Amino acid sequence: MISIGKETKLRPEKVIEKAIAFFGPQGVGLEVEDSGEGCARFAGGGGFVYVSACKGEKRTQVSVEAREWEPQAKQFVAKL
Repeated sequence: MISIGKETKLRPEKVIEKAIAFFGPQGVGLEVEDSGEGCARFAGGGGFVYVSACKGEKRTQVSVEAREWEPQAKQFVAKL
């Protein structure tokens, strides 16, 4: 399991849009279990990915937790 974070200039809703495009059915093929304001949860392949994005003072704080999808989680964070 991995838990990583990053700051970005993107708005939280844009981070979640990118997460759905990257991890969802059109991306790596995970099922979107839940998505809401500032978070999204994906499942598939015996694991999960959880992405949360929260607006800070100047930047958005992004947190990604993953099990069985660690390389993809690292790749997603690197692209932000």
